[in-house]
Amino acid sequence: MHLRLSLLRTNLNSSLFFLNFFPPRIRPLILPTVISSEFHVTLSKFLNFYSSLPLPLDHSDYTPYSAFDPDSFFSSLLDYSVHKRHLNQIHAQLVVSGLVESGFLVTKFVNTSWNLEEIGYARKVFDEFPAPSVFLWNAIIRGYSKHNLFGDAMEMYSRMQASGVSPDRFTLPCVLKACSGVPVLEVGQRVHGQIFRLGFESDVFVQNGLVALYAKCGRIEQARIVFEGLDDRNIISWTSIISGYAQNGQPMEALRIFWQMRQWNAKPDWIALVSVLRSYTDVEDLEQGKSIHGCVVKMGLEYEPDLLISLTSMYAKCGQVMVARSFFDQTKTPNVMMWNAMISGYAKNGYANEAVGLFQEMIFKNVRTDSITVRSTILACAQVGSLELAEWMGDYINKTEYRNDVFVNTALIDMFAKCGTIDLAREVFDRTLDKDVVVWSAMIVGYGLHGRGRQAIDIFHAMKQAGVFPNDVTFVGLLTACNHSGLVEEGWKFFHSMKYYGIKARHQHYACMVDLLGRSGHLNEAYDFIMNMPIEPGVSVWGALLGACKIYRHVTLGEYAAEQLFSLDPYNTGHYVQLSNLYASCRLWDRVAKVRILMREKGLSKDLGYSLIEINGKLQSFRVGDKSHPKFREISEELESLERRLKDAGFIPHLESVLHDLDQEEKEETLCNHSERLAIAYGLISTAPGTTLRITKNLRACINCHSATKLISKLENREIVVRDANRFHHFKNGVCSCGDYW
Repeated sequence: MHLRLSLLRTNLNSSLFFLNFFPPRIRPLILPTVISSEFHVTLSKFLNFYSSLPLPLDHSDYTPYSAFDPDSFFSSLLDYSVHKRHLNQIHAQLVVSGLVESGFLVTKFVNTSWNLEEIGYARKVFDEFPAPSVFLWNAIIRGYSKHNLFGDAMEMYSRMQASGVSPDRFTLPCVLKACSGVPVLEVGQRVHGQIFRLGFESDVFVQNGLVALYAKCGRIEQARIVFEGLDDRNIISWTSIISGYAQNGQPMEALRIFWQMRQWNAKPDWIALVSVLRSYTDVEDLEQGKSIHGCVVKMGLEYEPDLLISLTSMYAKCGQVMVARSFFDQTKTPNVMMWNAMISGYAKNGYANEAVGLFQEMIFKNVRTDSITVRSTILACAQVGSLELAEWMGDYINKTEYRNDVFVNTALIDMFAKCGTIDLAREVFDRTLDKDVVVWSAMIVGYGLHGRGRQAIDIFHAMKQAGVFPNDVTFVGLLTACNHSGLVEEGWKFFHSMKYYGIKARHQHYACMVDLLGRSGHLNEAYDFIMNMPIEPGVSVWGALLGACKIYRHVTLGEYAAEQLFSLDPYNTGHYVQLSNLYASCRLWDRVAKVRILMREKGLSKDLGYSLIEINGKLQSFRVGDKSHPKFREISEELESLERRLKDAGFIPHLESVLHDLDQEEKEETLCNHSERLAIAYGLISTAPGTTLRITKNLRACINCHSATKLISKLENREIVVRDANRFHHFKNGVCSCGDYW
């Protein structure tokens, strides 16, 4: 016997020789496995088993196949199957031999089909089986759930119950996962009821599924009740509730449970740490986040992909973009979530050009983007302010499946509005089919930014006719539009109408109203409005009043507003500059000096004004009196030419725009060299006649430059678009879109 087995091993590749050792009934089962070389390992194990058997005393009738077990044999073959053709061979032999009715082998076959991603094959074999047991039902339900085919999993569970088969403790977690994935809370609640009726209320795996179900369906309180009822919590229990709180916008509670978990000496897994890092990211607690980073390193999990994404996101959102980039760069093949974390981090921390550059690199490498990727990049484009870049981004979106994505279109409306072209924003708005309140509000805010109050109001009325109810952002946009257009009466009406929509006014709404009243000259009404506010006035409210006092030179009220600001926000440079400008406009130079001394004592310095102009897709920067530009000589000559033409046209400089105690000639020279005037001069010498000039200024435009730009637009027959710190100004034919109200 042993000799025959030895000979068999040496001739394993000879199928005819091998088949002679089996009776005719068994040979059809063995033939495909002999032909397919992938099964040699299984055959070797088979032979090793029989070579180790002791010979019986009476072995005249002994043959190796007398102890042949088809279940074990085909189970081993299925374990080593790596291709669909293996499944075809085995399935054919199961049918020929009649073993296709073996519940054990069919269940094993279905599980193997799932592992090989042969979903259709698994379902075909299952459907051919006459009376599936609970084990076979579990296999098909678990496979659908594992492959995120949650609807199919729930359908099979329904059929299982209709067939009279009762689920067991292995069925229910898969069904609960399917209910979580859809998510379908109502079905999940019915399954919860079945769990009680079947007596699985103490099974930790089933209860973990319930915790995950309620958390993913937004019922975190019910998830907590199930969690608290667990006597034997495992790591999955803790992870499920921590993840639930993190995903439902309650990061502090997620962190409290995490520390409770640590007190129970439960060791977190990488899934729990992902949720903890997300929670620290949401509360922007970088120091504690770093401690979790240390924990990740100690546990040897620093190369876990999901943790790398979480670490990248945390450092990026908390402003440590260079650290975040180091994690990004050490990932050989970043997935879309890693790209999103880095692009979003750049965009939200003022690194707009880097965000756009990374997005372009992503496209160059043919990495598939998603809605989050493009929305983050659109945000970055809006920050850059380049119309050419904005148009490129818009063209890219038009060629993708995101053209009709309502979230992407909302971001595009905001981008085009902030890049100075409200008409393109309106085009995107008009093509958006299912407009929700966010889309309508974005268009209203855009019109407000450009001072088109009447159009904003028209959009609001169209929104109501479409049956869409406004929200608090809608009214911020409306009030801003009225503010930038001097529509005081309309602004009052909209403010008081908020209560009819059940909207409670926030600080931003009150600040808009104070600004609206103050800029229109109703300073006393603005002050009374503040004194009667039902909430404590904040920085934005007092800042609006101080700005209005500067316009109308109301020193006493301005000083009172400044005192409130210094108390609430003592290290904000802008408040001191505003007060200093108020004093300067009233020629109170001694008080100007005192404010500057106060700023020095607090270690504060005034932000330098600058202007950007886009020429051929590139942004050029200018500061007051800037002489560093390579074309400074040509710019100076153009400025001198402009000044002569302005004077010939009757322009009189607004000398009170100079905030220093200088003589008349020095004042005129200072005004001529403001950053926006330098940018305009550069634009005129760098572009063809009639080209629109687009300028971005980091501070509010001064009265003198505003008046001069109006006249320049007429003399040069150019449209000049200026975006200052508050709004857009469209200068054309000697007129500004703001109507001299800003």
